[in-house]
Amino acid sequence: MKKRTFIKTAAMAAVALTGNYAVAQAKPFKVGLLLPMTGPFASTGRQIENGVRLYMAQFGDKVAGRTVELVIKDDTGVPDITKRLAQELVVNDKVDVLAGFGLTPLALATAPIATQSKTPMVVMAAATSIITESSPYIVRTSMTLPQVTLGVAEWAPKNNIRKVVTLVTDYGPGYDAEKTFRDRFLLNGGQILAELRVPLRNPDYAPFLQKVRDLKPDALFVFVPAGAGSVLLKQFAERGLDKAGIKLIGEGSVADDEILNDMGDVALGLVTSHPYSASHDSPANRKFVPAFMKQSNGIRPNFFGVSAYDGMRVIYEAIKVTKGQGDGQALVNAMKGQIFESPRGPIYIDGQTRDIVQNVYIRRVERVNGQLYNVEFDVLKDVKDPAKTGK
Repeated sequence: MKKRTFIKTAAMAAVALTGNYAVAQAKPFKVGLLLPMTGPFASTGRQIENGVRLYMAQFGDKVAGRTVELVIKDDTGVPDITKRLAQELVVNDKVDVLAGFGLTPLALATAPIATQSKTPMVVMAAATSIITESSPYIVRTSMTLPQVTLGVAEWAPKNNIRKVVTLVTDYGPGYDAEKTFRDRFLLNGGQILAELRVPLRNPDYAPFLQKVRDLKPDALFVFVPAGAGSVLLKQFAERGLDKAGIKLIGEGSVADDEILNDMGDVALGLVTSHPYSASHDSPANRKFVPAFMKQSNGIRPNFFGVSAYDGMRVIYEAIKVTKGQGDGQALVNAMKGQIFESPRGPIYIDGQTRDIVQNVYIRRVERVNGQLYNVEFDVLKDVKDPAKTGK
């Protein structure tokens, strides 16, 4: 009698466990995307959404028995709104992963929520170095400004650029770019004549550019968010800096691939450093660009499109590794150390910092088959964030 009772109890327990597993497997895996879909940074949100949707279109929405479901919220690029929407996604929508984050303040506003709820947070855009340090649940697939500024800071003094003025947007990534360029440029024997900072919202570059012209540097180093480059270059030309012999160099966001064609001839010769160009010559990118443009109704992919595409790959692989059952910490652990070939080149997620390691390319704007492209001519391989390595 006892034996029969034991067998019956064990069988019932097994059924219960199987039932719980089946319920867990049937439950959708929700990815909450927080994006600036309206407002001045809407192009970043559009690129990220298209990159995410392209990956899902190519690889399906079923992973390890779970159906991946997107929950997209427009934070308009305002941190308080991002924070409120992140809380709603975690509490009401019960998302398994938070992702997106078009600007640094938006990522930093969400970090405490990710920590408290133990929800993985995949940063697909924001680029200030300290972001991954603000929560143990953050994994980044975009870049850091120190990482990508390093390339042009190394290139400039080797190419007869000795005196530079820096002009950056007045927020975290701008400070990172300014410091990295200054420190490396001075180390290589250069001279900084002035450091200028421009407001993030509704910037007017004209008075700053007039000051640059008066100082007569060999070059102006710039960092502005993706999408702001066309206004800067237009005013650069209007103030006659190009005719005065002042070169324009920068971190690659100023030559954003999505709007590069609209900048016109003033962009020709612009030298920048960045992890991705739509003209990157690799089999993966030759497939990615036309697929992205089809997905986005003709919009050329920029860096945010490819980092979002890679971000979904990181999420999918973590779901596979945890067999669809991983909680927040297990998913983060499965994201660490991933190594793969991206359309931008080889990348991996550093297991210690949860930050991306990638190639940084030196590019020059050239006309190719009637269109403007950032044409790569040199590369720094496997670059870590120098702000974290101390190099």
